[in-house]
Amino acid sequence: MLEKEIEKILTTEVKKLGGKAYKFISPGNNGVPDRIVVFPGKPPVFVELKTDKGALSSLQSVQIEKLRNLGQYVEVVKGVHGLIKFFTKYGYPHVGILLEGKYGRVKN
Repeated sequence: MLEKEIEKILTTEVKKLGGKAYKFISPGNNGVPDRIVVFPGKPPVFVELKTDKGALSSLQSVQIEKLRNLGQYVEVVKGVHGLIKFFTKYGYPHVGILLEGKYGRVKN
C-alpha cells in the first residue's frame, strides 16, 4: 500500500473520531513528520507515515528526536498494521479492530 493511501486511512479514521489530522509543512524545516493528530481531549501527536518497508531518512530521524526532546509525542507508523497499533495505543482499540478486520491481522 502506498504512503498516501495509509495517510488517507489515518485522516479518515481520525475525523470519524471527532479529531483532526493536520498536514504538517514547516518551511525551512525539512523532515518534519507528515501529520499532527489531535484527538478530542488529548495532547497532539506528531505522526510520520511510512509504507511497510519504508525507512526514516537521517533528516527525519533528527527532526523526530528534536520533537521528542521537547517532550512531544511522536509516532512512526508503518503501513496499515502500524495504524492498527497507533489507534489502539491512543485509546481507540475499536478502530484497530475495524482496520484489522478490513486489512488483516497485526504483524508482530
